[in-house]
Amino acid sequence: MPLITQYARAKKLQFFFADVPKDAKILEIGCADGWVGEYLKTNGWKDYRGMDLFPPAEIVGDINQWQQLGIAPASFDVIVAFEVVEHVDCFAACHAILKPGGRMMMTTPVPHWDWMLKIMEKCGLNQKRTSPHDQLIYLQKITIFPMQQIKIVGSLSQWAIFTKEPTE
Repeated sequence: MPLITQYARAKKLQFFFADVPKDAKILEIGCADGWVGEYLKTNGWKDYRGMDLFPPAEIVGDINQWQQLGIAPASFDVIVAFEVVEHVDCFAACHAILKPGGRMMMTTPVPHWDWMLKIMEKCGLNQKRTSPHDQLIYLQKITIFPMQQIKIVGSLSQWAIFTKEPTE
C-alpha cells in the first residue's frame, strides 16, 4: 500500500470517528477492502455494515438502489463515503437513509487538483482509482445537507461531515 494512502487512512480515522458513539448504526458506502470496517469492529463499534458493488461487502449493490436492497428510510446514524462521491452522485440516497441528526462523512478530491492525483497514482504514491472520477464536485455546492463542516487537506482532498437536519 502506498505510504501516502497509509498515512491518509490513519488521519481519516482520527478525524472522522473521534466522537462517533460506539452504538451508532454505521453504513460505509464503497467499503472496498474493508479497512474502515475492520478498524471500527476492532475498536468497539458494534453496528457497522459495509456496502459495495461486489462481495465481500455485507450489502452488495448500488446505494442509489437502497429501497430494492431492503434499506429502510432514516435507518442510519452515520454514513461513511471515503473516495466515493467522485464516482457516483449519491447525496439524495444518503440523505434519505440517514436518521434526522445523522452524519454523512466523506472524502473526495478537490476537482481542480484531480490531475495531480493522477500523476501521483502513476508514480505509485497513492491508491489507484477503481473507476473514472466523472462526478467530481466541490462539496460546498451540495445543498441537500445545509449543516456542513468541510476542510481541505493537503490542497488535494476535501473532507466533510454533513449533518441531516435534526427535525424533519
